[in-house]
Amino acid sequence: MTELRTPRLVLRPWRDADLAPWAAMNADPEVREFLGEPLTREQSDASVARFRADFARRGYGWWAVEVRATGAFAGFAGLDDVDEDTPLTGVEIGWRLARHMWGMGCATEAARAVLAHAFGPLRLPEVLAVTAAGNLRSQAVMDRIGMVRDPAAGFDDPSAPEGPLRPQVVYRITPGA
Repeated sequence: MTELRTPRLVLRPWRDADLAPWAAMNADPEVREFLGEPLTREQSDASVARFRADFARRGYGWWAVEVRATGAFAGFAGLDDVDEDTPLTGVEIGWRLARHMWGMGCATEAARAVLAHAFGPLRLPEVLAVTAAGNLRSQAVMDRIGMVRDPAAGFDDPSAPEGPLRPQVVYRITPGA
């Protein structure tokens, strides 16, 4: 598994030591605000097992993110195939950071490293980003990394309950954009 480094972060394979802080993030209602209900420890651990398997199978996926200066777990960032139940196909970029990491530019920094990998070694023709219409913080990151909103591609997430999590917006970026 490729490791990505930025001035402040390391995007690396998941370690067993990441399971507890990852579960704490997934239990935080503010972190999960635009993702749905908080996850149990079992659900959170199962997600890491999927991340590891997907990365091994495809050669890309979700990296654990740590702070270079301290080695502290900060969240995740990476690439994933767009969910089958959405009206889109392709590869999606994403990130999720622990609340204490918000507002420092770390999501943008990690996302730029992921895009460089997507368009460099992986040679992807396009990367998408999908989020709840109300998730303005993630949309701001999408704007900062050069993604462009595609108003025609927005959709209602069939897996989300009726309400603010259902309407989704879509952003796109291609190499050299």
